[in-house]
Amino acid sequence: MGPLEGIRVIDLSTVLMGPYCAQTLGEYGADVIKVEPPAGDLIRDLSPERHKGMGAVFLNANRGKRSVAIDLKTPDGQAVMRGLIESADVFLSNVRPRALARLGLDPESLCAGNDQLVYASLVGYGQQGAYAARPAYDDLIQGGSGFSHLMAIGGDGTPRYAPNAMADRVVGQAAVGAILAALVARGRTGQGQHLEVPMFETMTHFVLSDHLGGLTFEPPVGEPGYARHLSPDRRPYQTSDGYLCALVYNDKQWQSFVQAVGQPELLTQFPYLQRFETRAENIDAVNEMLSRLFLTRTTAQWIELLEAADIPYMTMHTLHSVIDDPHLESVGFFEQVEHPTEGLLRQMRVPVTWQRTPAELPRHAPRLGEHTREVLREIGLADSRIDALHEAAVVCSAPDQP
Repeated sequence: MGPLEGIRVIDLSTVLMGPYCAQTLGEYGADVIKVEPPAGDLIRDLSPERHKGMGAVFLNANRGKRSVAIDLKTPDGQAVMRGLIESADVFLSNVRPRALARLGLDPESLCAGNDQLVYASLVGYGQQGAYAARPAYDDLIQGGSGFSHLMAIGGDGTPRYAPNAMADRVVGQAAVGAILAALVARGRTGQGQHLEVPMFETMTHFVLSDHLGGLTFEPPVGEPGYARHLSPDRRPYQTSDGYLCALVYNDKQWQSFVQAVGQPELLTQFPYLQRFETRAENIDAVNEMLSRLFLTRTTAQWIELLEAADIPYMTMHTLHSVIDDPHLESVGFFEQVEHPTEGLLRQMRVPVTWQRTPAELPRHAPRLGEHTREVLREIGLADSRIDALHEAAVVCSAPDQP
């Protein structure tokens, strides 16, 4: 059942950052209960989808969970929610704190009734700061953290967002680490705690860990930015018939490379190529030189040459070709599974492995309210009470038959 077997997580989060965090905990073996409004998580209907409410992005951020649908705007719904949290080890939410407080789901209220609870607030901005009340989204945080500026420096001068939910994924993984650390601390002290994972600060930390540069020192000893990462020719090299990712990095690799391409004179013609430090100081010239060289051979010829010279390289995949990568096939990275309503799906296995507690996905991504009755019974509600909650539209369930 995985290393987190026995840990129950209540996931009151929507869209991507929180759900991705909770999915990872579920992949590690936790019992994750996803609490949704009667209309469902907004991202359920993000296409492509075979059936309404089960879009691809939702399926890839919510597997391994159980779904309970509750109207938290009602007093009865709030009472049910508190009952769920009383049974939990972890409560995580990316709902803004002021909204949670109006529902009686603030950390002070919940931790008072369960002093072992790890209460994780995934917020846009640290709640002691000037931006505390602002809403936050992935695009905004990419821009605010300096990431979009890096895209401009390393590209054509136009600021861009990464074509990936970069901030949601990075901060979601940071939240996983923070929650696990809090569980370890609870194991030592017997007490849970409230923790806050802010998107803006976490993503800024992520960006500036590489790019604070000369501003690391006070007074500054240079400009910010890691020159190798910002070099305009730091990109897959174009060959005579395609593209290839390659990295001639250390001194030994450079000596092997110039011999392999039949141009040993490059090391004397351009002395800065001889040492790592001087190559870093002249990184634009180095990358420009490599870009010209890679155009002289086919991709297959370069792979043969780099293999023989023991120089790191990697195929530049497309979103289609990566599915058939031979390494991913050999480790069983992609699996085909049968979903009760969505049919045959391709999914990615948990990439981490454990020697003694392997993680096996316990269940498919849930339909809205698929586990409402099951979970409410587990917290002690009688069937008559659950029926009454359904009749009052406080909770809802998926049909018994898909």
